[in-house]
Amino acid sequence: MQSTQQDVSAVIEVLVSTLGIEDQAASLEASTPLFGELPELDSLGVVELTVALEGRFDIQIDDEDITGDVFETVGSLADFVASKQT
Repeated sequence: MQSTQQDVSAVIEVLVSTLGIEDQAASLEASTPLFGELPELDSLGVVELTVALEGRFDIQIDDEDITGDVFETVGSLADFVASKQT
């Protein structure tokens, strides 16, 4: 499922608050690369972000869902979250 701009904005809010990257909030957009580009998004950061996304969007994320493709960009993460909400 394709995410909306509202989905992207909501995922950015969760990213910023979970990873403590308030100073980068204004520069984040759908095309912003995540895994491998944000030092804060290490293995622990992925776990914390996953838990935060589950709570914020009332979704269940399985271990096998956590892939490089999902965490490639803000947009791919928002698309994933949107697909889990249907």
